[in-house]
Amino acid sequence: MSTMHATHALEEQIDQWRTYLRRRQAIHPVDVAELEDHLREQVALLEEAGLASDEAFLVAVKRMGDLDALSREFAREHSERLWKQLVVPAESADAVQRARTDAFVAVGLALAAAIAIKLPALFGLDLDDDAGFYARNFSFFVLPLLTGYFAWKRQLAAGTLRWLAAAFGVAGVFANIYPFVSGGSSEALTALHLPIALWAAVGIAYAGDRWDQVSGRMDFIRFSGELFIYYVLIALGGGVLMLFTAAIFQSIGIEVEPFFESWLLPCGMVGAVLVASWLVEAKQSVIENMAPVLTRLFTPLFVAALLAFLGAVLWTGSGVDIERDALIAFDLLLVVVLGLLLYAMSARDPAAPPGIFDVLQVVLVVSALLANAVALWAIAARITEFGFTPNRTAALGVNVLLLVNLAWSANLYVNFLCRNGSFAALERWQTRYLPLYAIWAAVVVVVFPPLFDYI
Repeated sequence: MSTMHATHALEEQIDQWRTYLRRRQAIHPVDVAELEDHLREQVALLEEAGLASDEAFLVAVKRMGDLDALSREFAREHSERLWKQLVVPAESADAVQRARTDAFVAVGLALAAAIAIKLPALFGLDLDDDAGFYARNFSFFVLPLLTGYFAWKRQLAAGTLRWLAAAFGVAGVFANIYPFVSGGSSEALTALHLPIALWAAVGIAYAGDRWDQVSGRMDFIRFSGELFIYYVLIALGGGVLMLFTAAIFQSIGIEVEPFFESWLLPCGMVGAVLVASWLVEAKQSVIENMAPVLTRLFTPLFVAALLAFLGAVLWTGSGVDIERDALIAFDLLLVVVLGLLLYAMSARDPAAPPGIFDVLQVVLVVSALLANAVALWAIAARITEFGFTPNRTAALGVNVLLLVNLAWSANLYVNFLCRNGSFAALERWQTRYLPLYAIWAAVVVVVFPPLFDYI
């Protein structure tokens, strides 16, 4: 009965929207029908993602506003209702119960992650004395639980669940079976690359049966960006809370820093991932407005930074320092640039014509491509002179992957600006290329330790 009521309410809302378009301006019925088909497609996708039908309608209208001026005006006139619908859970009994269940499951999994990270202490392992073990296994304290959360949400098939469980099992074996040299490069590379490889498993669970579609993988990219934003906000809030708590307890002569270091910080780090993921799921599209704002804010800043770097290289004639810390920092910069590109793409309407921000994106990609070429030249020169090491080889691989990705992205983006190609081609390229990073990360975890004698 509730489903029939929701369907009836949705049809009323669509009828109201259709009437609004016809009343505000004389639009040909064929054009209205075409817009309505697009609106219904958006509603169906949002309902598949877990939104209630009335909420899906309002979010779809907001998205339609980017394509159609009248839809934008409709969304503006209904902004108060739209905001309340996005922030306050739907009033239907089914939606309220579903939201409560999701919250309980997410909080329960967050508590499970907090317990999991303290379980090794029962076997005498310490965060300080056994930092290598915790670094290599950090992913297993949270990512299997996060994957399980999405597997439950998306009701994955048993076969998919078995493959995901096998992936985590194999990863756990390779993270712990090798006789790593404590503090060596192989151990550090395993700790760094294992979460990247396993993040693909999270993506498969998140997208469900849409993983083989461009839209499904793009939704996972959008989720990853929104999760990062929420996690940073939670971390900042938690940091402020700890500072104030430490200050007030210190005023009465009690030192709480040991408790923070041993319990609150590690448990909070893993638990916040589950909580932030639930928030992204619960408030889909609330943060969607932040995507274009953040990308438009940071894209010109990163363009300026990369252009300044390239200018300094040309002016001074200095090469790039490719010691481990410098390599990690440089590669992180390039990864952030790629992340900005992906997040901007996920927030952009593929049907919109090219604009000035697209030109800025091309400048960003080309600048990153040139900076990557400088780093690759330095890495190749050092390998030629001193030979291969785990760090140099890993950096060489990821920079080659970035070089190919950025080079073809620049080509597709320029074609789009020149109207010789579509933005959808760029989306397809990026979403199909991303799994290669996970594959390379898996190669680093499995092959590099024995290849370089576990040093």
